[in-house]
Amino acid sequence: MELRPDALEWKDAYKLMVGSILPRPIAFVSSVDENENVNLAPFSFFTAICADPMLICFSPMRKGTDGSKKDTLFNIEQTKEFVINIVSEDFVQQMNDTAVEFDCEIDEFEQASLTKGNSETVRPPYVKESKVQLECTLHQVLHFGDKPGAGSLVIGKVEFVRIADDLYYEGKIDSDLLQPVGRLAGQLYTKPMSDTFELVRKR
Repeated sequence: MELRPDALEWKDAYKLMVGSILPRPIAFVSSVDENENVNLAPFSFFTAICADPMLICFSPMRKGTDGSKKDTLFNIEQTKEFVINIVSEDFVQQMNDTAVEFDCEIDEFEQASLTKGNSETVRPPYVKESKVQLECTLHQVLHFGDKPGAGSLVIGKVEFVRIADDLYYEGKIDSDLLQPVGRLAGQLYTKPMSDTFELVRKR
């Protein structure tokens, strides 16, 4: 099968991406608007960029109904701050509960029974149930269209890292204890630490 993306409907192109770029880590992003309304939403187009400066990025797509911006993107453009909360297996259902498109005045923390923590360097709260949080300021945002299927690239500069004490040793994070969850296609998720193997690089 050979396909040209520009000949596909955006939903079909999206299915090809999420069905082949696997597994994807989840950025559970907390943000606030100028009126201090809190938003919490998961995004699986998420990765690291570099360590010095410590930059991460995630890509919120436009709403599939009308191409408008999602609350998370709107908030970050307003306030220039957000928190990436790493998702672990023990609260994955609550994370999924926030994926619904609520009105901007609705607090997803309350809807999903998640606990707010006061961040050290930014206004948005962090998710206390998360074992790793990255407090970020907006470094840059790039937009790629304004219709359904389009999206943006949000680049954040990590200003503060919070890690659960039992995860951190010798400057590293114990992935087995973190128990991260990854996104697959459709409604499927994966537990990356349940079936791991090691490959040693040759010098």
